[in-house]
Amino acid sequence: MATAKIPIRTKGQTTCVHHKGKQLEFCCEKCQELVCPKCLSSIHKSHPLCELSEITPQKKQDIKNFIDRTEQNDQVQIAKYITSTDTLLRDNDSTFEKLSHQLRMQTDKLKQDLDMLTAETLSLYQKMKEDNSKLIQKYKQDLELYDEQLKQQIHECKTALQQGSDLNIYDTRCEIDSQIHFPVKPVLGNVSFTSNKNPQGHLKLALGKVTISGQGQTSTDQYRSVSTSDGQGQSSTQQQSGDKGKKAVTRYKLLSETKVVEKWNSPCYIRSICPTTDDQAWTSTYSKTLTLLDRKGTVIQEVTHKAMIKDISLSPTTHRLWVCDRENNILELVSGHLTHRFRTKENPMCLCVTASNHVIVGMPKHISKFTTQGQMVLTTKAVGTGKLFVCTPYRITECPVTHNVAVVDFSNKDDGGDGNNHVVVMDTNFQELFVYRGDIPSTYKTSQTGGEVFYPRGVVYDSVGNLIIGDFNNNRVLLLSGSGEFLRIIHTDKYRTRAVGVDRKDVLWAVFYCGNVKLLQYSSM
Repeated sequence: MATAKIPIRTKGQTTCVHHKGKQLEFCCEKCQELVCPKCLSSIHKSHPLCELSEITPQKKQDIKNFIDRTEQNDQVQIAKYITSTDTLLRDNDSTFEKLSHQLRMQTDKLKQDLDMLTAETLSLYQKMKEDNSKLIQKYKQDLELYDEQLKQQIHECKTALQQGSDLNIYDTRCEIDSQIHFPVKPVLGNVSFTSNKNPQGHLKLALGKVTISGQGQTSTDQYRSVSTSDGQGQSSTQQQSGDKGKKAVTRYKLLSETKVVEKWNSPCYIRSICPTTDDQAWTSTYSKTLTLLDRKGTVIQEVTHKAMIKDISLSPTTHRLWVCDRENNILELVSGHLTHRFRTKENPMCLCVTASNHVIVGMPKHISKFTTQGQMVLTTKAVGTGKLFVCTPYRITECPVTHNVAVVDFSNKDDGGDGNNHVVVMDTNFQELFVYRGDIPSTYKTSQTGGEVFYPRGVVYDSVGNLIIGDFNNNRVLLLSGSGEFLRIIHTDKYRTRAVGVDRKDVLWAVFYCGNVKLLQYSSM
């Protein structure tokens, strides 16, 4: 069925589009269009009307206002913009000339070191390739053996069906699920390379990184820096790099006073908090519900699980949430649903997903690192007799710079500990680097020293490798360098510190009591 076309008056047309030859003398205030006398009894019958000459003065004034506003404001501003483009062009040329020169100088400087590094890396690749080949060959042999076992099992089943007695058939059925098992796919070795333009650190980071921004996007630097306290409340700048103890001056510093960016009371209790990459945060308590909140505390999403949730962790690579529950399950949140990944033999108390896509799970008397399929690759579990390395893990976090691991350990005596709460920091091989027990240097002058027993309840690294610890008993949040040096007290509150998390802008999401949330800005560029 064809749709009738509505006639439209062209600019300057003086006659009615509905009534041929009729002059336009009126304006319909309801339809905001010009009409002829004949329209008054047809199309625009009963509509409020006025003569065209009556609205002409106001239309003239509107046109005059537009001319004045445009000439006095818009055109003046546009002229400034046009002039500024000359400066932008000069700056643009100068910037890229400097960048090109720096790149050429850096490249020349690094050629010899890169040749050596390339040789070492190629040797590593060759070794890993050979090791992986052995694993794959073994896996292939296991699959072939499994295939032969399946063929034999099928043959026995067919024989039982054709010739077997009732007892024989019964026994054959019982053996179906128990005789053989599908081979476990091996975890192949992998290696990654992260580059950086500053050669003053680990040689592996010497090549450099270029991040291009444009069309509203922002660029990010490979390195960022932090401020350290000199004990008198003054701050000096330093840069964290992959090498332990190496420092370089840069522009990033701590604020002299922490700013409270947002504060609100959460609609739900919070014991764990994981800020996302889009100014939101996943939260959980010891319940069956996950809650996603925005920066104002508004509930964005809720996910209900069948079992009690113990802890949560956000993957730094996939940005998906991982969960451990009371029934020993490790799960991943995919498209709004918790998907089972693997189970642990012991009760999981906390977890942390790493940049290498492993899952570190804290359990009584140890922590262990698993693949996402549940194959254990590393553990601190004691063999035989001896001192336990980790007794009662409560929270785990990984450093984005060094990939060291920090663990809040309650060290309960029932788990073999001494009852003294502390934070232990380990390297990627779970070798102890240092233990922090809440000590604040006497040279650090503050009226907020606190006097209660150190009781860490939250721990997280920021983007430059500094360690943030929530001290429950003393109602405060502490900042340490990646090597364990005390830097400062970020914030002291009237409520006890429950949980801490850091977003991509290094804004600290701190939870006090059970749901009093404050977003704290403690550093700046």
